[in-house]
Amino acid sequence: MQYCLSIFFFILIGIAPVIAQQDSAKLNQSVSRNNQVDTTSKQRLIISEIQIVGNKRTKPYIILREMTLKVGDIITASDLPKQIEKSKNQVFNTSLFIETNITTSSKTGDVVTLKVEVKERWYLFPVPYFTLADRNFNQWWVIQHRDFNRVNYGIQATQYNLTGNNDPLSIWLINGYNKQISLRYTVPFFNNSLKHGFDIGYSYITQKEVTDSTDFNKQAFIKSNSYVFTYNRADISYTFRPDQYWRHSFRVGFTHQRIGDTVLLVKQNYFPNKSTQFQFVDFTYRFRYQNFDYNAYPTKGSSLEGYIYERGLDDKSNLWQLGFGGMYVRPMFSKTYLKFAATGTFKTPSNNYFINQPLFGYTSSSNLRGLEYYVIDGDAGVLAQSTLFREIYSCKVKTHLKSKNYSQIPFRFFFKVFADVGYAHNDYPGNSMLNNQLLYTGGFGLDIVSFYDLAFRLEFSFNQLGQHGLFLHVH
Repeated sequence: MQYCLSIFFFILIGIAPVIAQQDSAKLNQSVSRNNQVDTTSKQRLIISEIQIVGNKRTKPYIILREMTLKVGDIITASDLPKQIEKSKNQVFNTSLFIETNITTSSKTGDVVTLKVEVKERWYLFPVPYFTLADRNFNQWWVIQHRDFNRVNYGIQATQYNLTGNNDPLSIWLINGYNKQISLRYTVPFFNNSLKHGFDIGYSYITQKEVTDSTDFNKQAFIKSNSYVFTYNRADISYTFRPDQYWRHSFRVGFTHQRIGDTVLLVKQNYFPNKSTQFQFVDFTYRFRYQNFDYNAYPTKGSSLEGYIYERGLDDKSNLWQLGFGGMYVRPMFSKTYLKFAATGTFKTPSNNYFINQPLFGYTSSSNLRGLEYYVIDGDAGVLAQSTLFREIYSCKVKTHLKSKNYSQIPFRFFFKVFADVGYAHNDYPGNSMLNNQLLYTGGFGLDIVSFYDLAFRLEFSFNQLGQHGLFLHVH
């Protein structure tokens, strides 16, 4: 779990914030429409100009690329508010701004001028990095007994808008329980049509422990005073974005992994052919449709994604993996929302090489809420989640900073109830008590959402094993 943003966040707000009650307006955003436009009319309007204000670094065409309204468009007055709302959401979801607003600045006859006002985020974050070596906070707090030796620390330097083209450059220098050097640069558009881009990255990781198996769905580790696992990877992607909602990417990567001899003594089939090294080329095609009001914490909209992954050019390393996922969120009534999400994975060929086994619980996106202490291996699985949530409070915290953009930090608080179901198939279940059967969990909790896409999840969950507990997640 990553905590660097949360540390920066608490430093930013100070130790004595003053909380001011906020109205129930949307976080970071507002929509206003000039009274000159009669939004009940069927009058056909022409968008003659789009003015952009507040973009000190971001190139104007990056903002215009996201809008559903373009210069020269003809639209009825009654449809204008809906299209303004869509455009505003798309601009805000670039994660370049802490606030966006679109208004009709003038109207002469059937000619309309739009004004886009944005407040830019801080883009450069050379911030201290602090994270735990374990999968989640509860795993570290309970299973590892709050062992501060299991901490990774260093610097995560990220420039989220390097040239003003929404092109992030990230450099991670991490020390501690694990060591990591990572570099990644993304260019979303490199041509005039603003549809084609690329992404390139490299990672080097060494670890003092490695998971060699699962025992009753708990990770078993081989630990050492020296580093027993080394990982090198380089990859490059081509991206294609035909419109505001659809994205396609084609990635090719090369990975080299090495384990210590002590690992092989315990787990001979960690890698194929009982080897201490494993290297391969892999290929991934991924597509995604995403149309939310706010990507980090949606209250309206839908998404759909899928991927095809092929690893290796020989029988030893060969693995095919297919995956899909989707989410649907809709308002039920005032400040109350219903969310459904589902994911699925299928891998072939089925074998018991440990490197091919991980399925559920290893990442926050593939976890049943209430089973945070467990992992589930397998070659195929499905997971479905439903959440009913309601905004119960919103406020702003004064920072006492002399900054127009950051004088206050907005918060939203959501109470929720949820239920998850899943199924994980495994031809080699061993002593697993969670494979090849229906899984179900449920609970209630509190989500706290702020800007910079930061969300805290505090959940009290139950699972089918009769267990319950309080779990904390940071995203």
